[in-house]
Amino acid sequence: MTHFPFAPLTYMQRRDAFIQLVGSGTYLFLGNHEVAFNYEDNTYPFRQDSTFLYFFGVNLPNVFAVIDADKNECILFADDIDINMLIWTGPQPLVSELAEMAGIVKVLPTAKLPTYISNRTAYLPPYRNKHLLLLSEWLGLPVAAIKSGPSDKMIEAVIQLRSVKSDDELALMNEAVDISEDLHYAVMRSLKPGKYEYEMVAVAESAVRNFNARFAYPAIATINGQVLHNHEYHHQMRDGQLFLLDAGAEHVSCYAGDLTRTFPVSGKFSNQQKEIYDIVLDAQNAVVDGLKEGVYYRDMHLLSATVIFEGLKSLGLTKGNTDEAVMAGAHALFFPHGLGHMIGMDVHDMENLGENKVGYGDGVTRPTEFGFRSLRLGKQLKKGYVLTVEPGIYFIPALIDLWKSEGKHPDFINYDALEAYRSFGGIRIEDNYVIEKEGSSRIGYNKLVNSADDVESAMAG
Repeated sequence: MTHFPFAPLTYMQRRDAFIQLVGSGTYLFLGNHEVAFNYEDNTYPFRQDSTFLYFFGVNLPNVFAVIDADKNECILFADDIDINMLIWTGPQPLVSELAEMAGIVKVLPTAKLPTYISNRTAYLPPYRNKHLLLLSEWLGLPVAAIKSGPSDKMIEAVIQLRSVKSDDELALMNEAVDISEDLHYAVMRSLKPGKYEYEMVAVAESAVRNFNARFAYPAIATINGQVLHNHEYHHQMRDGQLFLLDAGAEHVSCYAGDLTRTFPVSGKFSNQQKEIYDIVLDAQNAVVDGLKEGVYYRDMHLLSATVIFEGLKSLGLTKGNTDEAVMAGAHALFFPHGLGHMIGMDVHDMENLGENKVGYGDGVTRPTEFGFRSLRLGKQLKKGYVLTVEPGIYFIPALIDLWKSEGKHPDFINYDALEAYRSFGGIRIEDNYVIEKEGSSRIGYNKLVNSADDVESAMAG
């Protein structure tokens, strides 16, 4: 039977809270379909829409729901399987049984759905073409109108509810991060010169599968850590290189972990590597010390950039007034991405509803400058938010050469000193934190090691 991580009352309370926020109207929630891999019967692993899971819990394809706020009514639309499907799948729960587990009273066949909605029905931004076509058919609107027609009121209500994690949700997120920590420890123990990146991915995936989980996103497992989203795994690892692993598990409940560590392939950091590693860790620690309800994550990003620039100055790689350099964006040569993002059932939580709607608002607008525009989360933090803290330092030869040729930030960057770092790669350290009234707590019970000395000890053990 499909997994329901919460009691029926939880789903009922979530839907009641949604109705209180929107006040009136009819709201359509789309569950996902199977997606063909290379022909119709060979599909990608199924993943239900996270908002659908949040409100209705049914983790099966071809299921939809309508909330009528005026009538205070929820209807689940789905079809029981027939004998032709049963011989392939085995017995499946009745839709009425699934509805009961989500606290839903009214269940109707999918064919009845169009009679309960109209072109005034609200919906969330569709991120699959199948949904665009269904909405176009059901609502009698052209696809172009569907793309521009999602309900801001519905989006805002969903974001408000899903952003604050309950204690039950946090328990599942702790489990997801625990599994994520296990996969990192498994890779640490297996990492050796001569092995290939894909062997480390296999080790990580095996560790995840041992807990009936799967990757929450395609793993970044690379000796080219300066390539921020590197999904190629064919390189053989050599003594003296760094190996960056950005990988997290998706728990069976669909809550995610998102962790990054950078390991020395040989088991020991060089002096140069350790110096850079310690600066990244200092940046993470400074942010964690500052996290609490009421602070703006935009300011935490600036704090991490300041620590990174100041640390690089101590090595002779940067120069000048640190505050002026950061405001000018000079730090972005080394730290071109954002400090972090919200995390929950989606590893970048709710970003299908709009990155800026999730990460900004209340007078905080997203910057457009390089090094700042990639910050997905900048708004004021509230108790119960869960987010990533993931500073990094990267030496990207093409970017260094471009900035040098353009004469960019000569008062802040020692380009000649960077020659000794052209083949360095990159270092990132990432953990997940829940915001509290005064401070924050790191998600995960095992607490994956993060200091250079502890990483070396863990690899040796």
